[in-house]
Amino acid sequence: MIGGHFIGLDVGGTKVAAATLIEGELSPSATEPTDVSGEEALVSQLAATIERQRRPDTNAIGIGVPSVIEFATGRVRHSVNLPLEDVPLRSLLTERIGLPVYVENDASCAALAEAYDDGELVCPDLVMFTIGTGVGGGLVLGGRLYRGATGAASELGHTLIGLSLEHGDAPEPAPFPQPGSLEALASGRALDRLAAQAAAGHPESALGRRLNAGETINGLVVVDLAHEGDELACGLLRILGERLGVGIANAINTFDPAEVVIGGGVSRAGNLLLEPAERAARRHIVPGGGTTTMIRLARHGVQAGVLGAGLLAAHEYAAERDSVPGPP
Repeated sequence: MIGGHFIGLDVGGTKVAAATLIEGELSPSATEPTDVSGEEALVSQLAATIERQRRPDTNAIGIGVPSVIEFATGRVRHSVNLPLEDVPLRSLLTERIGLPVYVENDASCAALAEAYDDGELVCPDLVMFTIGTGVGGGLVLGGRLYRGATGAASELGHTLIGLSLEHGDAPEPAPFPQPGSLEALASGRALDRLAAQAAAGHPESALGRRLNAGETINGLVVVDLAHEGDELACGLLRILGERLGVGIANAINTFDPAEVVIGGGVSRAGNLLLEPAERAARRHIVPGGGTTTMIRLARHGVQAGVLGAGLLAAHEYAAERDSVPGPP
């Protein structure tokens, strides 16, 4: 049992979710749109969100952000969808809040949540994909988060799944997310683009009729229509799932995990995303590899990120407390 009161924040490109972890139990999360107008605006928003969740007995705060993190200092080394490039987020918030703050990659937080169940480690070797605004990745290897030498080990969304080398030389690098990357091809934004193209190309479809009626056409609409059985929407999720499956195959070929978990907002498509992703992945796994790997949806659903952030705070707070020598 994880004792204490901890706050978890899951910060995405479009929304911030916050919840409390009290004696190991996660509260319902509160969400609000992310203020991406600038660094100061976003840091102030996070501080205000923490204060709304704070109690006198709050022990620590964990924050997951879709960025490359220098964990020891909590500095954001690189961020694509948030105005946090080279921002010392941990120290800024610690100074404002006056409590321990721990900052981690958001998908790593989600991976931590999925490796645990009821406070107990249940899967020591796990790869996590979070499909939201972008594509995040998290690695739990040997029961611990794996961050790599610089904190960028879990950037699975930037693995290249569709890069053409047929003309010989590798193309010149482009701004991230690079063309051909998993994030460029299988993220929520990629689904938005697929939806807009399908709506324009099929004016008689449900997507086309909504577009002609002036509605915003995006991935959320696709998922809703697919759950209603719309054939075109289901086809778009199949495309997205198969692209994701290539990335999953790469992860299985590299890490041979016990589980690959799919989370993030787009995962609410459920089996409409999972099934094509698993089919494509199984086609591209090295023969003899991944024979025991389970590919599944996140058991904690879209709560995985905020739960993992709370768990991060609890684990790091306990580790620091236990490392402090007692009085002589």
